[in-house]
Amino acid sequence: MCCTAPMSQRAAKKAKLDKPSKLDPLALKKRLKAPDEILKEVRLLAQELKSQPELSRTLSELGLLESCREVKEKDAHGVLDEIESAIFQVAVTILNGQGFSYSVPSRAKGNQLYVPQLDRIVLKDSASQRPFASTATCRRAVITTRILQLVHELCVKHIHVTKRDLFYTDVKLFEEQNNSDSVLDDVACMLSCTRSSLHVVASEKGVVVGRLTFQEDGDVINCARMGVGGKAIPPNVDKVSNVQSDAMFILLVEKDAAFMRLAEDRFYNHYPCIIITAKGQPDVASRLFLRKLKLELKIPVLALVDADPYGLKILSVYMKGSMNMSYDSTNLTTPDIKWLGVRPSDLERFSIPEQCRLPMTDEDVKTGKKLLEEDFIQANPEWVKELQIMVASRVKAEIQALSSFGFQYLSQVYLPLKLQEGDWV
Repeated sequence: MCCTAPMSQRAAKKAKLDKPSKLDPLALKKRLKAPDEILKEVRLLAQELKSQPELSRTLSELGLLESCREVKEKDAHGVLDEIESAIFQVAVTILNGQGFSYSVPSRAKGNQLYVPQLDRIVLKDSASQRPFASTATCRRAVITTRILQLVHELCVKHIHVTKRDLFYTDVKLFEEQNNSDSVLDDVACMLSCTRSSLHVVASEKGVVVGRLTFQEDGDVINCARMGVGGKAIPPNVDKVSNVQSDAMFILLVEKDAAFMRLAEDRFYNHYPCIIITAKGQPDVASRLFLRKLKLELKIPVLALVDADPYGLKILSVYMKGSMNMSYDSTNLTTPDIKWLGVRPSDLERFSIPEQCRLPMTDEDVKTGKKLLEEDFIQANPEWVKELQIMVASRVKAEIQALSSFGFQYLSQVYLPLKLQEGDWV
């Protein structure tokens, strides 16, 4: 997204869509070509992506003026070494008369940095003290110690648990799961490792269906034979191996309802693809799984989200990372996702009925304006145009608005036409 290149044949063709005329939504099916012709633009996109040089993915190679923190995947022995080293440093500070205290990296928004060369958000190397002797941080220091103890036990036993399991080990101390979840991320930062290295995983949330087979801990999984519900994305992506697919692209879907429609219509049989959804806000496993597929299969990722600020925020988490986990953006982001739809300009272009368009609340508008100020949005003029349309019109729409033209309009008309025209940004 941050790269500039001569306008390709596909990009030149797409430029004609910048000022689209209204379309008759019910007559569009007649304009569709054969599936092989429809996918011509996808093939061109795949060729463009393969021809682009690989960007440097490490902070150390960039020579940034500001120091940034980057974590790495570590095995159980590596994590144990880091925990024991951290506790040793605490013991040293106590013996030196400085008291019991942890040095914890700051994950506040002010410590975030967008790096255009990497096209993602990273964490700057700023830390604060978490002393046990302070009433403001005493309880959090105790929770940090308890989390370190639990992670140490998991690594010694070589077992994995969910974040919910971790919370229930000491409900009286943690009180709320948000407290244990937040400190778990702090601990990953402290130990300079990914959260998955701590042997704590999120509960299954995302699902995948389509032209994909892989092995999960030795079991062969065929995602084309998983029915309408699809295959749950494994919480421990490290156990996924031998990924194989004849798909031409990955379709990333925001909502479970749209995923179900596409799965039931066997969209992936007509247009060879892999369909993924995290059912809203993306979880860590879904982000890791998407990145793994993108790196191993080297095919484009096209996104289908609601035409509202939150749909775009969800997409940005997949692409640029989240504030809470910016320390691990290297492993969690897939920067070159293309925004296929539903885009604000589609509401007029596809003549979405007025009754299917929703008025934006003041909070929606505020979120949209904040997004316009983000560096990663400003780096893509096409995104800026779409957001400006949304904020100016104060109108939003869900993917399901397309169902006003028929339940299968999404899979039989809207998406095929978008693919045929190469209409993505």
